Formats: sequence, C-alpha cells, structure tokens
Amino acid sequence: MPKGQPLVDPQDGLTTRQRRNRPLVIVNTGDGKGKSTAAFGLALRAWNQGWDIGVFQFVKSAKWRIGEQTVLERLGALHEETGEGGPVEWNKMGFGWSWTRKSESEDDHAAAAAEGWAEIKRRLAQERHDLYVLDEFTYPIQWGWVDVDDVVTTLLTRPGHQHVVVTGRRVDPRLVEIADLVTDMHQVKHPFEQGQKGQRGIEW
Repeated sequence: MPKGQPLVDPQDGLTTRQRRNRPLVIVNTGDGKGKSTAAFGLALRAWNQGWDIGVFQFVKSAKWRIGEQTVLERLGALHEETGEGGPVEWNKMGFGWSWTRKSESEDDHAAAAAEGWAEIKRRLAQERHDLYVLDEFTYPIQWGWVDVDDVVTTLLTRPGHQHVVVTGRRVDPRLVEIADLVTDMHQVKHPFEQGQKGQRGIEW
C-alpha cells in the first residue's frame, strides 16, 4: 500500500468514504505473544474516537485483573465524568477458566461459554457497541463449546457499524475466511524459553 493507497479498486458500488468506513472483523491469531495486547491497543484508539467499547474475555482467570482492564475501566469512568472518549464495559465470560480444569466441570464451562456468546449475539442485534473485543474467543470455538457456523453467520449479518476483534491461537479457517483483517503472530524468541517467568508491566 504505497502512501496509504489500496492496491486494487474494487467494483463494489461503494464510494471511497463508504468503503473506508466499512465495519471490520479482525482476527489476531498465531503462537506468538501480543494478540490480546494488540486488540486492547486498538480499543484505546477506539476510546479516543468516542466509540462504545465492549470487552469479553473468555478464558483468562476471573481472579486476574490485567493492566489493560484497569486502564480501560478508568477511561470508561473518565468518559462518565467528563464526556471525554467513549464508554467502556469489561466482561469476564463464564467462570474465567484458563488452562487447567479445576473447580467446575467441563460441562459447566461449556455452558458458560455458550451463554457468553448468546449475550454477545444479543448485543450485536441491538447494535450495543461500536467495538467488540472477543479475547481468546478462538478456544471455546476450538473446543466445540460455541458453534463456529453460528459465529460466522452472526458476524456476517450483524447490523449497523460494529467492529469485532477476535483473539486466540488456532483460529478456525471459516472465521479466517470471513474476516477482513487477519494477523498471524509467529513466535521467534520468548524469555520463557530461557526460564524467565512473566513479569509485571509486560504480561499484566
């Protein structure tokens, strides 16, 4: 894209302005670090534009409070107080289950994930948010807890001007096919490989 100019001129009947402002489905996937970080960075840009932001975390532990949550919620409070930026809502879907299967059963987690997706569908139908961040949403799809065909149909037919960002490894090819922007993050090096655990300000 030299000088920000598209390489093709699609014959889709849209004006340049209409095409430029078309709502996007964005996927951040791959084994490398930074998928969620990139999505939350996009949310910061969206807040600055006054957009209504809805974040939906699917598998990070409900006990974790990552740095981006604190920042975005404070920005949401700032919007309520001063009108600056846009509103922010942060949701931990289901039980906040991560990599180990403890406490609740797999059936409980599957039901919670399905309930979370049903809530997102309702909000999309209502045109509730301008930007949806579906963090680590590829996993409940991969595990069969959320039907990928339902996700594809819902995203393709969503009304209005609603952007959706999906993060997570091993994204389903059907979601890649309908996405407008897909980034596959490859891991080249990681401190974990040298025995270094995650640290404050980098991982959370």
